[in-house]
Amino acid sequence: MAAPEDPRRRRVGLLYDERMCRHATPDGEIHPENPDRIRAIWQKLESEGIPQRCIVLSAKEAEDKYIASVHTQRHVKLIKNISSKKFNSRRLRIASNFNSIYFNKGSSEAASLAAGSLIEVSEKVAKGDLDSAIAIVRPPGHHAEPDEAMGFCLFNNVAIAANFLLNERPELGIRKMLIVDWDVHHGNGTQNMFYKDPRVLFFSVHRSACVTTTRNLVESVPPDTGWFAPAAYRTSFRYFRRKYSIIMFDFGSFYPARDDGSYCMIGEGPGAGYNINVPWEQGQCGDADYMAVWDHVLLPVAESYNPDIIMISAGFDAAVDDPLGGCCITPYGYSLMLKKLMGFAQGKIVMALEGGYNLKSIANSVLACAKVLLEEKPLVGSIEAQPLESTWRVIQEVCHELKTFWPALSVELPQKLLVSCRRPCSIELNLSSSSESTVENDEGASTTLCATNFVDIIEPLSKLNIDEDNHWKAVAPDHIPTKQSSVVLSEECPNAQALMPDKNVDGCTPWRSVLSETEVWYGSYGSNMWNPEFLCYIKGGKVEGMNEPCPGSRDKSSPKDVIWKTVPHRLFFARSLTCRWGKGGVAFLHPESNKNDKAYMCMYRITLEQFNDVLLQENSLHQENGRSQGAGTPLLVLSDIGVAAENKSLPLEALKAGCYSNILYLGEEDNLPILTMTCSCSEIDQFRSGELPVSGPSNGYMNTLVRGLVEGKQITREEAIAYINDAATREL
Repeated sequence: MAAPEDPRRRRVGLLYDERMCRHATPDGEIHPENPDRIRAIWQKLESEGIPQRCIVLSAKEAEDKYIASVHTQRHVKLIKNISSKKFNSRRLRIASNFNSIYFNKGSSEAASLAAGSLIEVSEKVAKGDLDSAIAIVRPPGHHAEPDEAMGFCLFNNVAIAANFLLNERPELGIRKMLIVDWDVHHGNGTQNMFYKDPRVLFFSVHRSACVTTTRNLVESVPPDTGWFAPAAYRTSFRYFRRKYSIIMFDFGSFYPARDDGSYCMIGEGPGAGYNINVPWEQGQCGDADYMAVWDHVLLPVAESYNPDIIMISAGFDAAVDDPLGGCCITPYGYSLMLKKLMGFAQGKIVMALEGGYNLKSIANSVLACAKVLLEEKPLVGSIEAQPLESTWRVIQEVCHELKTFWPALSVELPQKLLVSCRRPCSIELNLSSSSESTVENDEGASTTLCATNFVDIIEPLSKLNIDEDNHWKAVAPDHIPTKQSSVVLSEECPNAQALMPDKNVDGCTPWRSVLSETEVWYGSYGSNMWNPEFLCYIKGGKVEGMNEPCPGSRDKSSPKDVIWKTVPHRLFFARSLTCRWGKGGVAFLHPESNKNDKAYMCMYRITLEQFNDVLLQENSLHQENGRSQGAGTPLLVLSDIGVAAENKSLPLEALKAGCYSNILYLGEEDNLPILTMTCSCSEIDQFRSGELPVSGPSNGYMNTLVRGLVEGKQITREEAIAYINDAATREL
């Protein structure tokens, strides 16, 4: 079907084939990379009349020889035959040997069609039959290595088409090609296939999982464990010594979790300088961040390189609301990114679908791009947010690494950009310490707190609970919550709701589903050593002696295990009034270890989600005038544990008005981190000087401590009383 000839209209090719929907999970399991992705895009385009304004093309299977130009014969043979009957009994087992891959009876055909479709549209654009084209294909391709399928990708579609133009059709005059990979995951396969080839300028902007220095690449993160990483890897925190200043991208947790996405990977041999990686240090990057990279890195290099054609690995998993990406690009942002690229290569652009797992976001984003290629009325929008501070830092490092190859990158960024035009990744919480709180604010005043450096963590895919209805939400930089969202708790705490509901609050990510899959040990040295009291923080309610009930956690599951240990830290009591226990101090652990000190600790194996809820309740930040306040965002995420492990502690700015604002990392037990909460080192000085009160525990509070130690079979009642009295009377 061809659109009517109109000399004023750009000739945009559009390729979609329902046969690519036959690639699906063999057992019908819900999976983010599923046939509905391309169906949703096509339905959206049809509803807007886009196919009628484009030249619609049919998919063709790729010839083996063209696939084998970038893949090994062994790999081509496997993927081409995996759907045949002879593999029926072995298909699942073979898939399990790959990283994040499934096969079914439709996989071979779909993979060949996806690769062939890219060859088809690329050749037509290179010939001039089309001005540009969009290939709505699956399975995606940019992770596929020469000899390995991985990350949902079977054949590397873009690499196959690029090699076809460069080596099989030299008469088309394609001598220099720019490949832009804006998928949120690094295009490792495409990079490796052209790493030594100066005919291909490969540019990838992505969340990364590598560790680098400002000048030298040091040790890489743990070996590639992929999306389907075991729990032991997810909770085995491995860190590296600093050599100059280390930048840690997502703390090794983001797929494909290896170091080849570093900005230090610039190409090799004749290809040196032709590989550009822009690895985000964190999630939440949005339109402003991508525009900054376009303006200060990609566009200056593209102008110098002057490509003959541009191929885009167009993943839309950096879009707002994507369940895996954790970034915030809007359809308007994607349209601007594409519009800026149309100024090169006479507008010869081929877009190939890669990732993107929110059906609404991916459909709206592709629609916005289609309208740009058609040069129709542009999408209306504006970018008011400023780039993250980390964005400017990454841009500077990328430019420094590549400026000897691209003099255009030698230009220093204007100081006004570095100083005034940036935004910290922050979330304001309007929280109050009132007479209803567990530990009263010494000033009795309401305080507005700022939680800085909140990093969105995306766990390995196999542990994510993907919602069929795509209800996951990502934090958009334009919608970082600044107003409190409250959830009214019933006065009957055992039946109360959770502190922070698992739904969107002012555009926030439902982090609970992610953090519920990460386990930690919560070490209690105070009244929570008594199991019935600790369960109040999980299930809600109160025990004998408590004046105020706990609202509990959203997840009311009991701890999976309870063990005891001693730690080389000093127990002491400070503050002077608690609502739950009346007059008297509460327990603290000295932040600094001392081999001469010993404190008993009851450790509960709980989820990081539950730990966040306990942290919120212990810091009195869940109440204001008797009503629960839900922050809507986690106080502590996986990357924060990484920082705490490296420094042994982590003060949380968001909790500075509370009593337990300092997270201590006390090592590991069964490959799980041991965490507790206490005061900051600066407060130790305030306790010593008398600026903050130091006093012994109330009788009710002390009795609870004794019961915890005795019922935990650690020491006798007499020994417990002596232990507590010593802690309460010994000077700091």
